[in-house]
Amino acid sequence: MPSQNLPPVADRRPNPVVRHGEHLPDDYAWLRDREDPAVLALLEAENSYATAVLAPTEPLQEQLYREMLGRIKETDLSVPVRRGEYWYYSRTEEGKQYQIHCRRRESMASGGEEVLLDLNTLAEGTSYLALGDFAISDDATLLAYSLDTTGYRQYTLFVLELASRRDLGLRRERVTSVAWAADGTTLFYVTEDPDTKRSNQLWRQRLGGAPGDLVEEEADEAVSLSVGRTRSREWLVLHRGSHTTSDCAVLLAAEATTAWRQLLPRSADIEYDIDHHGDHFYLRINDAGRNFRLVRAPVGNVRAATLEQVLPHRPEVMLEGHDCFAGHLIVSEREAGITQLAVHRLDDNATHRIEFPEPAFEAYLHANPEWDLTVVRVGYQSLVTPASVYDYNLETRDRVLLKQQEVVGGYDASRFVSERLEAIAPDGTRVPVSLVRRTDVPRDGSAPCLLHGYGAYGYPYPVSFSSGQLSLLERGVVVAIAHVRGGGELGKPWHDAGRMAQKRNSFSDFLAVADHLAETGHVGRDRTAIEGGSAGGLLMGAVVNLAPSRFAAVLSQVPFVDVLNTMSDATLPLTVGEYDEWGNPEIAEEYGWMRGYCPYTNLVAGPYPVMLVRTSLNDSQVMFWEPAKYVARIRAIRSDDNPLLFLTNLGAGHGGSSGRYDRLREIATDYAFLLTALKCEPAGFAP
Repeated sequence: MPSQNLPPVADRRPNPVVRHGEHLPDDYAWLRDREDPAVLALLEAENSYATAVLAPTEPLQEQLYREMLGRIKETDLSVPVRRGEYWYYSRTEEGKQYQIHCRRRESMASGGEEVLLDLNTLAEGTSYLALGDFAISDDATLLAYSLDTTGYRQYTLFVLELASRRDLGLRRERVTSVAWAADGTTLFYVTEDPDTKRSNQLWRQRLGGAPGDLVEEEADEAVSLSVGRTRSREWLVLHRGSHTTSDCAVLLAAEATTAWRQLLPRSADIEYDIDHHGDHFYLRINDAGRNFRLVRAPVGNVRAATLEQVLPHRPEVMLEGHDCFAGHLIVSEREAGITQLAVHRLDDNATHRIEFPEPAFEAYLHANPEWDLTVVRVGYQSLVTPASVYDYNLETRDRVLLKQQEVVGGYDASRFVSERLEAIAPDGTRVPVSLVRRTDVPRDGSAPCLLHGYGAYGYPYPVSFSSGQLSLLERGVVVAIAHVRGGGELGKPWHDAGRMAQKRNSFSDFLAVADHLAETGHVGRDRTAIEGGSAGGLLMGAVVNLAPSRFAAVLSQVPFVDVLNTMSDATLPLTVGEYDEWGNPEIAEEYGWMRGYCPYTNLVAGPYPVMLVRTSLNDSQVMFWEPAKYVARIRAIRSDDNPLLFLTNLGAGHGGSSGRYDRLREIATDYAFLLTALKCEPAGFAP
């Protein structure tokens, strides 16, 4: 008896497109028009269809949700952070979706709690809420904060007088960064262009005064602005940057009405950022090599000729960041793909790295707003170690564990093992792989696997702990991360080797990792599912086109799959600034790069694996129509009847639902899909 649960079919509306003499008809371009009632109707029909196909997994979805929720300490408290007279922290309460931001004066044991922002109250009447900026004035009397209520990353700025709880009536739309001047009445903020969403204007606002003054407008369409303060709190910093070039201007925080001063001038393909200590600015700069070096220059005389080298460029070490304290400099580095924290004592330049025990992990400076200290907060986690916060003594090297993410119900880390492997790409490049599995999972080529990947913008894929992921590991799934070229795991050269003309390396690296895991018996070749989001969704689309029968299932989150059409439309958010990552299709050679791998453009008739594609209607980074067009076209040309599911969150943005319980429901659905496709659970998909 034929099934009545038929997938939606999108209309094909002829739309001829010619680029560089090539005809590339785009029959689903009409899905861009969210005002067309047929667009929303299609998205809703796709949601209904996916829900129906996944109906047999609903008991499993509920089971997974309860499992994951049961591991979370629903009423919890972050590690309090000292700034001035106050200890700041956030907490959660059972049954509430969002955090509550609070502080106490002098100590956590004395004085009453002062609630600064209860996001649950602010979220009433909305389906989405995200907190952007959260900036306390120097005298601790005012809070500047920004909220997004749509998921479109469009933040509105507010200022709250904390003692009286009085809203000062300031409303500024499309704010992307905020910094207080030292006087506590002057606020600097950056706003974005309403169409391109590029952060392009710096404003100065004196509270209680006339509307803010426009201080600067950035003309270069590839460059975005952000404003902040140095750790010393003495200087305001305006950072101007594209994907390949950046520069800075500074202003004494105590002299808010004076003019900003340019530091090193902007120079093509040179990036730098700054921190401050005493009479010097410390600059992380890539003028001597792609992996950056550290230099300093006198505060009043920052020129190329006055740069004094502190740390040289090292081809094997990526200098990712630097933080100045009164007596120490802490440098964030990455070597062999692993994060490191190096401590430099400023009076004698004695140096050591903070030691960590595991083969793959994430280590980072936690919140440290105070300037003069010898004990710093350090964050640490790995695939098997929950997120942990330590107090680390910079002199004695002693550490004290302040808090480790609690896994309710008990968690025995010894039952799991984390490994660092290498796969060999077709050109001989060694590609790092991070892997976690249950210790008793056999290496006989039978284990199911979920393989993650990203590989873009120079962002390293984090090796982090997830209590929710235990629901996969406990069922025998091996979880692995392919650290492919295009990411930042091995520094800027690793990024360069997977962008622009070299982008195809990301795809061949990923396939090499999948094959290596199977050939070494870590996982079953026919039991590997893959997952990636955003630019990682591009990775998913590209490898499926290259090897459509290779994977058992694909989970593609907000995927950037319509590369050629999106990068050809300079009116879309982010496009022009992305030319340095993907190329400019107006240039024939660069068009050729994208034409060769764009997932949507290169779809061909034939079989496709089991797929779940997710998007959000208010996504401003990857517009909803990209995955909508992608799914519609696959439906029209595929030769199989494997489940192809498309879910749209109609009230969220790039990261999905904002409420923690709502987000957990989405993850439970994803995991039920994966476990079913990998045959780890008896549930099937409805025909």
